[in-house]
Amino acid sequence: MRRLIAITLLLGIALLSLLFYASSDSGAFSETLPTLFIGGGVLGVALLGLLGWRLWWLQKRIRRGVFGAKLTLKLLMMFGVVATLPGLVVYGASVFFLNRSIETWFDVRVDNALTSGVNLGQAALDDLLRELDKKAQRMALTLSDEGVGSVITSLSTLREQSAVQELTLFDDRGGVIAHISGERGTLLPVLPERSVLWQVRQQKPYSRIEEVADRGLIMRVIVPVYTGSLTGETRVLQLVQPVPAGLARDAQAVQLAYQEYQQIAVSRLGLKRIYGVALTLTLMLALLMTLVIAYLLSERLGAPLRSLARGTRAVAKGDFSQMPMVKSRDELGVLIQSFNRMTRQLSDAREQVAQNHQQTEQAKAFLERVLANLSSGVVVLDEALRVRTMNSAAAQILGVTAAALDAHHLAELGQPDEALHAFGTTVAARFAEHEGEWQEQIDYAGPGGSQSLLLRGTRLPPGVERGYVLVFDDVTKLIDAERNAAWSEVARRLAHEIKNPLTPIQLSAERIARKLNGRLETADAEFLARATQTIVNQVAAMKSMVDAFANYARMPRARLDAVDLNALVREVLALYDAKALGLQLQLDDDLPRIAGDTTLLRQVIHNLLQNAQDALTGHPAPTVEVSTRLKNRVVYLTVTDNGAGFPEHLMTRLFEPYATTKAKGTGLGLAIVKKIVEEHHGKIQIENLKSGGAVIRIELPVFAATGEQT
Repeated sequence: MRRLIAITLLLGIALLSLLFYASSDSGAFSETLPTLFIGGGVLGVALLGLLGWRLWWLQKRIRRGVFGAKLTLKLLMMFGVVATLPGLVVYGASVFFLNRSIETWFDVRVDNALTSGVNLGQAALDDLLRELDKKAQRMALTLSDEGVGSVITSLSTLREQSAVQELTLFDDRGGVIAHISGERGTLLPVLPERSVLWQVRQQKPYSRIEEVADRGLIMRVIVPVYTGSLTGETRVLQLVQPVPAGLARDAQAVQLAYQEYQQIAVSRLGLKRIYGVALTLTLMLALLMTLVIAYLLSERLGAPLRSLARGTRAVAKGDFSQMPMVKSRDELGVLIQSFNRMTRQLSDAREQVAQNHQQTEQAKAFLERVLANLSSGVVVLDEALRVRTMNSAAAQILGVTAAALDAHHLAELGQPDEALHAFGTTVAARFAEHEGEWQEQIDYAGPGGSQSLLLRGTRLPPGVERGYVLVFDDVTKLIDAERNAAWSEVARRLAHEIKNPLTPIQLSAERIARKLNGRLETADAEFLARATQTIVNQVAAMKSMVDAFANYARMPRARLDAVDLNALVREVLALYDAKALGLQLQLDDDLPRIAGDTTLLRQVIHNLLQNAQDALTGHPAPTVEVSTRLKNRVVYLTVTDNGAGFPEHLMTRLFEPYATTKAKGTGLGLAIVKKIVEEHHGKIQIENLKSGGAVIRIELPVFAATGEQT
């Protein structure tokens, strides 16, 4: 493309040079003018098409949103205006002065001066010619009486007297009778035409100024010479006198100028048009070449800015590898160098930030992994006690999702009647009461049941963001384990310390009864019998209670195997009166086998049914529903009754030994059930129904063969 533009510009410069050169030579100008005009027109059309094509391409780039295209167009317009305005001014001035100068060529004074010059030269020549004619007339009179023998002598004398260069005498047939010339004359006379001789013999003298080859401008006068003889022969005398050299030269110059002036005057309008077209063509080619050069300069000036813009866009997108090449040492070059230096600094800074970010992310990921694997719940609060972040253990313990508490104030957690709201209010109050660390154990009745939470709160240390950290643990299992261990220890001590003395007490009471039998009066004997029987019965009851506690303490480890829970439920239910209990079964037919111990699970089902049966004693329409179902690889065993339910004050202590609603009993039933369920890696939940009654729900894992996942 640039080569084509360069070739076009060179052709334009060459054409203008030829036009200027031809205008200095009128002949060459008139000959080459059509060719130059045609070539200029073709070149102008080519330049116009080239410029139009580049402008169309530039407009297309502007529509595509190419950066720098608008700047190139703006620079092109600026260069075009800078080039066009002076060009139009020069063109207008040139046209004005051209018209004025051409008009001055044909001014009346110039025309009169040229005419006067021609007339003046002509008058001078006419005077010389009239003088020569007078001389010729006198010579003709003198020669009229001369004979043939004295003609030559007379001609010589007359030439010398009149200072004429040549004298020639012709007869009536045009033959030369005599020829006399001066030193500068020629040997041969200038012969007149026959028509001239005939004219002279008709008494019409001939006088002319003529231009003869090799002799220049001459004056020729031919007059008749009449003889006095009877023959009546008419001779002809010719006088030839050269026009003075200076006068001839001046006359010819004036005449030539006058002729050229007349020719130009005739073509004055055409000359104006020719020069106007030539000037217009020159202006058009100059402007088009200027605009093409302006386009190239605009492209060249805009190229560094486009490179800089590409680099800026790349930096904005995060790509710091785009660094424009520095090709100049001007301000643009300095700007590009500064941009490249800034880009390198940004690249280094980004790498440093990326390294720091990576280290931060690694530390954050490490901390998140640590927090995620902590069994303790961790909640980070801001200065206003709003939740900033919490780990999965905290969400799991509270029974909520982490996103549900994000940016919430502690006092605004949950609904007013929910345990979560009470939890948030309690923690907010403790942070308000304590400036430093604090610790407290609370009961939390969440969705997963009653839980014992150990709370520890503290303010973040100086140097980090202001706020608080709350750490809490679900110590329910720990407390249950401690309680179970304590009850096991109590059971062992009961078995060891209480059961051993009971047998001697019973034996002693029986011996007293036998020894005193028949020795006492009737009233005393009856009293003794009642007393000894009471002692024996109470000792037996205490033995039974001690055995129960001993069994609780000596609970065997579960031997897990694949168990058909539905079959086990049906087997146990066969021992009960289904009609008396109002028994309803809803067993899942597609229930998989569970991992359990048949003996221990049979005891669990017995205890649950026995509790339901005891709760429904005296109920007019007892109903017990036993159901099984599978959900998320977990088997649920549910026992529901429509009895009075469990007392609310015992809901948190139902799984403790000796927590019972019965008048008689040790309260070990649910404690044993819970212990057996935990031995099976399951869970147990108790809930009172709003419609009356209670529901006990047990979760047991599905049996998995070796190598399988449960």
